[in-house]
Amino acid sequence: MSPKIVVVGSINMDLVVRSPRTPKPGENLFGSDFQLVPGGKGANQAVTAAKLGAESIMIARVGNDVFGDTLLSGLRECGVVTDCIAKSDGVSTGVALIVVNDEGENCIIVVSGANGALSPADVDTFDNVIGSADAVLLQFEIPMETVAHTIEVANRHNVPVVLDAGPARECSPELISKVTIISPNESETKALTGIEVVDLDAAKCAARWLLDTGAKIAVLKLGSKGALLAYGDTIKHIEGIKVPVVDTTAAGDVFSAALTLAFARGESLEDAVTYANYAGALAVTRFGAQTSTPTADELDKFIQSIKNQR
Repeated sequence: MSPKIVVVGSINMDLVVRSPRTPKPGENLFGSDFQLVPGGKGANQAVTAAKLGAESIMIARVGNDVFGDTLLSGLRECGVVTDCIAKSDGVSTGVALIVVNDEGENCIIVVSGANGALSPADVDTFDNVIGSADAVLLQFEIPMETVAHTIEVANRHNVPVVLDAGPARECSPELISKVTIISPNESETKALTGIEVVDLDAAKCAARWLLDTGAKIAVLKLGSKGALLAYGDTIKHIEGIKVPVVDTTAAGDVFSAALTLAFARGESLEDAVTYANYAGALAVTRFGAQTSTPTADELDKFIQSIKNQR
């Protein structure tokens, strides 16, 4: 089964610098490498969904510039349907400035550019595309009014919505209650709930808060500690997978896309989160955003190799 997943979200060109560590204010460091890497949370997720076997369609905007042309070409090469991506005059394509340290951790500054021009009217233009989807995947790198409107459109068509709640932003209980799955990482969980996820017990408290606030299903991304699945009276920890960390950029995006794909295929919640957990783990062993996204075959082989080690 190849589910149809519509990703409404951001497209960025990532300007990635490798540095021994993150510089302090006023400090100059010598980096070891610089690359232009296709990125943006929405685009990362659309590419992941396509490479894992979904019919992946993206609703988005880029600038009428060389970055926009390059990114659109790259999306098409990865199998993403780009017919619903518009070009905006007078504004640049979104960019992200990323510093990756020797431990593989990153810090990111995002300039929204054309992503900020993605409007509810753009979503309405493709109402039929959303209505025919098996799932809609969203993030917070586009205007909140567009996020909220997309959720309303999907709800009207009874299409499940997965909300990757990043980057960290506050979110109304009403919006949380209208999505099928909300999936924040640790810092995003604190922004949503006010609870700092310092350990597994705190994560469980935050997950319960989200459910009490109206969330149907909460999937907390806990980095190396795995993920926490919460729904109804169930809270289950999916343990992390030990792998050598090269770069954590886009690992959460890979996780969310794999989760959405597995859920849209009809897998159980636990199996879907487990599949996403493997996908995120494989992504951190590779450099870059979309360059770190696995194919279905690569992920299947990785899963089997981990199982064989146990």
